[in-house]
Amino acid sequence: MKNKVSVLFMLAGILFAATLLISNIIASKIMMLGPLAVPAGVLVFPLAYILNDLVTEVWGFGKARLVIWTGFAVNLLAVFFFSIGIAVPAAPFWEGQEAFADVLGSTPRIVAASLVAYLVGSFLNAWVMSRFKVMTQGKGFSGRAILSTIAGEGVDAAIFITVAFAGLFPVSALLTMVVTQALVKTAFEIIVLPLTVVAVKK
Repeated sequence: MKNKVSVLFMLAGILFAATLLISNIIASKIMMLGPLAVPAGVLVFPLAYILNDLVTEVWGFGKARLVIWTGFAVNLLAVFFFSIGIAVPAAPFWEGQEAFADVLGSTPRIVAASLVAYLVGSFLNAWVMSRFKVMTQGKGFSGRAILSTIAGEGVDAAIFITVAFAGLFPVSALLTMVVTQALVKTAFEIIVLPLTVVAVKK
């Protein structure tokens, strides 16, 4: 049983780090979600909060803290190697250097914004989840998951959009992106909440 728990925790941690890495890479693209502009990372990042809730609920705040810091380290490592990959001389016959640098070269600012937002938002999410679990004596997981997501995603969106895109877009556009990103991520969490509940019980 102990080995099974360790394997499940390891898989949750790996998936958590992967969702962060993927979302940081694709976040440099601004996509349209209906009439609203949002970073493409919004497609993936909500999964990180779902996994955060799952780890916090099943293994506790201490393990959630370990997973959060591990995700942070993975993304720093990615930025380091992205920078080296851009800096090394390209083969003379390869014509993709500019596109390669455009996508991964913007990643340091995106990742810096994401990591600051992620640390604050993830720890707030895990703290709210853990705190209310104690207050409710372990009851009402669904309510705690939604409440912690609203708190974490709201702060995360505000920090990320401000740090990543300040000076690039008008303030009105930034505010719209913050609200939209927070709402989309929270809505995603609510939609998949039944699956999260099943995963926690399993």
